[in-house]
Amino acid sequence: MTSAALLLPANALGRHQLKVAFVGTHGVGKTTLCFDLAAQLKRLDLGVDIVKEVARRCPLPINEDTTFDAQAWILHTQIAEEIEAAAQYEVVVCDRSVLDNYAYLVASAGRQPELEPLVLQWVRSYHTLFKVPVTAAPTFDGKRAVSPAFQRQIDEIIEELLHRFGVEAVRLDPEARADWTNAALRALRLPLSPPQIDLFRGAT
Repeated sequence: MTSAALLLPANALGRHQLKVAFVGTHGVGKTTLCFDLAAQLKRLDLGVDIVKEVARRCPLPINEDTTFDAQAWILHTQIAEEIEAAAQYEVVVCDRSVLDNYAYLVASAGRQPELEPLVLQWVRSYHTLFKVPVTAAPTFDGKRAVSPAFQRQIDEIIEELLHRFGVEAVRLDPEARADWTNAALRALRLPLSPPQIDLFRGAT
């Protein structure tokens, strides 16, 4: 185990692990943040995996045309991939959380009381959620919607769900986008860079 791994929370079995997720509407930079944070964590000699946005692989409609079945597939696939990653890596960085996935379902079909206990239970499995703010309208990336109104609608639902479920999230400063990765590391109480090795220690 590396020295940085000892800074991670310990679970009931004494294993030091961390699972974080970037939450927010589409087109706000979550994916870039995931890769940037993962790269920084790997420099600390931590084993890191990224759970990428599963909606991009959904065989059913997404965005404004999504359905209950599509969002159920996305939500349960997200959970399954998080379980798989956590079984193998010290740190799991998630591009979205189950809360985000549920927000799109609420936008399409309204609240689903039968799913909310699962969403609430699973959202508590993240050690830290980072709320990524809207700083610009979405641009076309081949998959996600580009409607600013739809982008804002999802962001508002996510905020409502955070409040309803009583979930705390670290809110990234929209005026300090260049510092978001370092802000995440500071919130996790992890060093911003690997410790320097004194090559001359013990030399005579």
